[in-house]
Amino acid sequence: MAACRMSDIIYQHVPVLLNEAVAALLTSPHGVYVDATFGRGSHTQAILNQLSKEGRLIAFDKDPEAVAYARQHFSHDKRFSIFHRSFAELQVSLMELALFGKVNGILFDLGVSSPQLDNPARGFSFTRDGKLDMRMDNSQGIDAMTFIAKVDEVELADILWKYGEEKYSRRIAKAIVMKRVEQPITTTAQLADIIKFAIPKSKTQPLKHPATRSFQAIRIAINQELTELEQALDQALEALMLGGRLSLISFHSLEDRIVKQFFRLHEKGEDLPRGLPVKGRRFNARLKSLGKAIKPNLNEMNINPRARSAILRIAEKVS
Repeated sequence: MAACRMSDIIYQHVPVLLNEAVAALLTSPHGVYVDATFGRGSHTQAILNQLSKEGRLIAFDKDPEAVAYARQHFSHDKRFSIFHRSFAELQVSLMELALFGKVNGILFDLGVSSPQLDNPARGFSFTRDGKLDMRMDNSQGIDAMTFIAKVDEVELADILWKYGEEKYSRRIAKAIVMKRVEQPITTTAQLADIIKFAIPKSKTQPLKHPATRSFQAIRIAINQELTELEQALDQALEALMLGGRLSLISFHSLEDRIVKQFFRLHEKGEDLPRGLPVKGRRFNARLKSLGKAIKPNLNEMNINPRARSAILRIAEKVS
């Protein structure tokens, strides 16, 4: 039997809150929709299944592998098109299509996809040894190996604290800087071990790898994930038509906090002087949350452990 090459392996993505996210998004089968994080197309396929011939779906992904997958499996559908771009370029992309301000719904499934996590060559996982990369778009930018080799110790500690909420950020940063003097840190296993031994054994959690928070922080910093999310949310609101919807799935508190604060800001509208006769109305409010945050049920979490931290929030553009 021939040996299996890494390039021959197909890594599957298991979508989270698929039905809930798509059901909340779709208001018209003839509308224009955006899948801001294509991944392997689970949400895209679910949306296309409910669109008419007049409907349209535009997808985005930074990952060249995801874009290649989309073109291979979805190019036959004339309702579908994809940009090899960050969702932070949503506005310029939709303006190119003359669709900015005319979108019925935009879906964000944030974080790392299963194919990225499961492929050791992408360097996202501390449980699978591979090259220390972590770039969403591995065709450009600085990879994690280069970042770790050059970053200042204080800056690294701040990143681990800010983006990973890691209590032992300074100990970990110091350990990384000391180890890189001895030899280059080039693999995920090397980095995970350094982090593991930097944290007091008595402070580790039995069911959580000690490197979880640090890997998250480094990945967020390299890919500018939170900055791009903030930029994309502002653009998404302007891209929607009146009555259009935002459907956002986040996987950690930093993402969810940004989404929640964005919803609150645009639900509140402008502060008015006391005494004005506008009871029961918000002045210039632009969004309305639809229900409470939705979390996966026990069955979904048992089938897909990565679903445990997922939160879905939905809002509608009202003015």
